[in-house]
Amino acid sequence: MRRFLALIAVPLLAGVVLAGCGSSKSTAASSSSSSTANSSVTATGSFGQLPKVSIPKAKAGDKLTVRTLIQGSGATYTKSDSLAANFVLYFWSGTTSTQKASTFGTNPTLIPSATLPGLETALVGHKIGSRVLAVIPPALGYGTSGNPQLGVPSATTLVFVIDLLKAYPDTAGVTGAQVSNGGGTLPTVSAKAGRAPTLTIPSSSPPSGLVTKTLIKGGGPKLVKGEYVIAQYVGYIWRTKKPFGSSWASGTPFGFLIGATPEQVIPGWDTGLVGQTVGSRVMLSIPPAQGYGSAGQSQAGITGKDTLVFVVDIIDALKHS
Repeated sequence: MRRFLALIAVPLLAGVVLAGCGSSKSTAASSSSSSTANSSVTATGSFGQLPKVSIPKAKAGDKLTVRTLIQGSGATYTKSDSLAANFVLYFWSGTTSTQKASTFGTNPTLIPSATLPGLETALVGHKIGSRVLAVIPPALGYGTSGNPQLGVPSATTLVFVIDLLKAYPDTAGVTGAQVSNGGGTLPTVSAKAGRAPTLTIPSSSPPSGLVTKTLIKGGGPKLVKGEYVIAQYVGYIWRTKKPFGSSWASGTPFGFLIGATPEQVIPGWDTGLVGQTVGSRVMLSIPPAQGYGSAGQSQAGITGKDTLVFVVDIIDALKHS
C-alpha cells in the first residue's frame, strides 16, 4: 500500500522514535575516551510530554550511550517486539545539534523490531513506561556516509529521547470469536495463528463498490478518525489471485493514523475500517477508485483497473498524544 514502507522505515526520522529532576540509571556506557560529551547530554520533563534536551557544543563520542531517565513498570521490551513510542530526535554533527523530528503532541509511531542497531541495543530490556535517552554514534546508526535519501548527513550522531508506550509481538494477531470466513461472491479466508491469512479468490467478477466483511469480531472499542492503529494485514490482487504485500511477511505489525490528512493509507482503508472494533479481523474488497486509482501501483503489479482484497487484523488503537 501507498506509504507502507515509508511509514515502517522512516518514522525514526520523519514524525523517521524520575519525573522531573530525579536521578537517572545508566543501562549502557560509552568508553572513557568519549564519555565526556555524550554523558553531558541531558533531558528533563515528564513521561508523555516533550522533553527539554540539552546537547553540549562539543564533538560527540564514538560509543553508544544510554540512560534510563524514567523507570517504567510494564512488561520488558524484547527484540521480537515492535514498539509504540513517542520520541524526539536530534542530529548531532561536529559541535552543533538540531532537532529533526518529534511525535510528542501529535501521534505515536511504531518502531519495528528490525531497526537501527544502536536503537535496538538502547531499547531492548527496558520496561514499558520508561523514558530512555540514547546517543547513537554513526557506526550504530547510518554510518559515516549517512543516508541522503532520508536526509541524514554523513557522520551524524543521533540523539533520541523515547517514551516506551506499548510493545507488540511481531506475530501479534487477533483472537476474538470468528463469525465468518467469507465465501460466496467474496474470497474465502483461512488462517493459522501467528501466520498471514490465505485467501481463495472466486473466479467471478469483484464487487463494484467497497465491501467490508467482519471475519472475527473483537470486543474492543470502535475505531475513530485520528487514532493511531496497530494492525497486521495481507493484500491480494483479485485479478491475479496472488498476494502483493503483507505485514506478516515483513516481520512486523503496521502502524498508521486513520483518517489522516494527507492520508496515510488508501481511501478504502480509511473508509472501511472506521467503526470496526479493536480485536477484529476484517476483509476489505476495494475497487480501484478507493485503492490506487487509475494510476495503479506498478511496483506491486497493480493496474489502474485492479480490485484489491485485504484481510486486516486490528491489534490496537492509540489515542492522540
